[in-house]
Amino acid sequence: MWGRRKPTEAETPEPPSSLTAAVREARIEAAERSGVVVDLRDADVARLELLNEALDPLFAEIPKGVELFDRGISKGDVPRLWIDVIAHVEMGRDKRQYRFVQDTRYGRAVLAESYELAEMKSAVTRYVARRLVERERALTDDAPFGEGSMMRLVEHEQRRGRVRALRTFIYGLIVGVAALFALAMLYRPHP
Repeated sequence: MWGRRKPTEAETPEPPSSLTAAVREARIEAAERSGVVVDLRDADVARLELLNEALDPLFAEIPKGVELFDRGISKGDVPRLWIDVIAHVEMGRDKRQYRFVQDTRYGRAVLAESYELAEMKSAVTRYVARRLVERERALTDDAPFGEGSMMRLVEHEQRRGRVRALRTFIYGLIVGVAALFALAMLYRPHP
C-alpha cells in the first residue's frame, strides 16, 4: 500500500527519440574533433619549439643592451613564435609550412614561407640583422638632432633670462625714479 507501485505499461519511459540520439552522436563527434584539433595544435607548438631552439645561438649573439626582441611562444588558438612585437612565425594551413609574418600599418606581410627549418632560421636571421641596422641608424641620426635642438633650446632660454633681467632692471629704475620724484614733491620746503 505505501510501497512503490509497479509502473504500468503506459508509464514506462520511452526509448530516446531520434533527435536525442542525434544530439548525443553530434556531441561525441565534436569531442573527437576537438581532440584532433588539440593534437594538431600540440604538433604546431612542437614544430615552433624546434625553431625556437634553433634560434638560440642567434639570439645569444645580440648585444645585451638591445631590447628590441621579445622571443617566446604563445599557445593560443593559433600558436605563434614571437620574434619581436611586430613579427612572428606561425604554421601554414597544411601545418607543415612555417610562415614568417610581420604586422605593418597596411596589414600583415609574409616575409618568408618554407617547409625547411634551416631556411626559416636564415629568414629570421636576416630580419634580426635588418632590425639591428635600423636601430643603429635611428640612434646615430637622433644624436645630432637631439643635441642641436637641445642647444637651441638652452640658448633661447638664456636669451629670455637676460631679457627678463634687463626688463626687471628698467622697471625698477623707473619705479625708483618715480618714487624719488614723488617723495621730493611731498617733502619740498614750504616758503
